Amino acid sequence: MISSPLLYILSLVFIAIFFTLLEKKTKLKFLDYLPPVVLIYALSMILAGNGIFEANSSIESAYTLSKTNLLPAMLFLMLLKIDFSHFLKLGKNLILAYVLTVVSLAVGFISVSILFHFNHAMAVAFGALVGSWFGGTANMIAVGSALGVTQEAYGYILVVDSVNYTFWVMFLLFLVPFAPIFDKFVGAKKREISSLETQCEPTKGAKKYLLLTLIAIAASLLTQEIAYHVEYINATTLSVILATLFGVLGSFTKLRSVNGSSEVASFMLYVLIALIGSKAVFESFSAVGIYVFAGFMILVIHAIFMVISAKIFKLDLFSITVASLANIGGVASAPILAAAYDKSLVSVGVLMAVMGYLIGTFGGIFIGHIMIGLAQ
Repeated sequence: MISSPLLYILSLVFIAIFFTLLEKKTKLKFLDYLPPVVLIYALSMILAGNGIFEANSSIESAYTLSKTNLLPAMLFLMLLKIDFSHFLKLGKNLILAYVLTVVSLAVGFISVSILFHFNHAMAVAFGALVGSWFGGTANMIAVGSALGVTQEAYGYILVVDSVNYTFWVMFLLFLVPFAPIFDKFVGAKKREISSLETQCEPTKGAKKYLLLTLIAIAASLLTQEIAYHVEYINATTLSVILATLFGVLGSFTKLRSVNGSSEVASFMLYVLIALIGSKAVFESFSAVGIYVFAGFMILVIHAIFMVISAKIFKLDLFSITVASLANIGGVASAPILAAAYDKSLVSVGVLMAVMGYLIGTFGGIFIGHIMIGLAQ
C-alpha cells in the first residue's frame, strides 16, 4: 500500500509516462480503440480499487493540489496553437458545417437530457461529455471540474466517449465511398478550399519544454489568484475560464511559435486522467448501459440534423463528416477522415479540431448548466 504523497504522485506520473511512450514509440492497433486516456484511467482506477493508494489526508492534499494547479496550466498550453486567421480561410461551407455541427450536438444533448429524464448527476456528467465532443478530453476534464462531476461519473463518461467515438469513426469512414451519391442527393456545389498545407506545418526548432512548463504554471497561479478574490463565482469555474482566455491571448503572441506546447499539455492531461482515476472506486457498472445508449441517441439526433442541414445548405459529405469528427473525435481522428477523401485535405481536419479546444470549455459549461436546469 502506498501511503506517501510523493510516491503516490510518482506512481501516477509513471503511468502517464508509460502510456505516453507506448503511444509514441509503438504502432499497436488496439490503441485505435482503447486510447491512452482510457488505459491510464483504467489502470489508476484498478490500483485504487485494490487499495494500493492509502486513503489518508496527505494523499488527499497531494491529489487536490496537483489537480488544481495542473488543470489551468494544461488548458493554457492547449490553446496557444490556435490561429483564427487560418480557420477563417477554410471557406464558408466548411465554417458553416462546423457551426452546424456544434449546434446539432447541443440540440442532441439537450433533447436527450429531456427524453431520458436526466437527474442532476447525469446532467453534470453529460455536461463534461459536451466538453469532450465539442473539443477533447482536456475540455471534458475542465468542464467536469467546473460542474462538479463525481469521480465515478468520469468513468462512465470515458466509457461513453470511447464506445460511441469508436462507432462514429468507423461509420464516417464507411461513408467515404458514398460521397458522390450523397453530394448528388443534396445538390452540393463543388468544394472550394484554400491552400492550407503550408499554414499547418509544425513549428520548426527546438522544443522548449521547460520554458513552456514554467509559463504554464505561472498562468495557472495567476488564474487561481484572481479566482480566489472574486466572489459569487465558483473558483474552479472561473479559473478554467480565465485559463482559456489567457491561452487565447497567448496565441496572439510569440508564445504560439514556441515549439512543444502540445506535448507538454498532453502529458499534463495524462497525469490529470491518472489523478482522477486514482479516486474512482466503482460500486457497480450497472449504469454504464444507459449512459452509452444516451450517447448513441445524441449521435442519431446529430446525424439527422446534419443531413437535413446539408440538404438545405447544399453541403457536401466531406464538409459535414469532417466537421463532425473534428468535434467528436478531435485532432487524433479528423485528419484521418479528411485524408480518406484526399490526402491534401489533412490540414482541414487539423484546423477544425484545434478550434474545438476553444469552444469546448465554454460550450460544455453552457450546455451543462442548461441540462442541470432541466434535470429532475
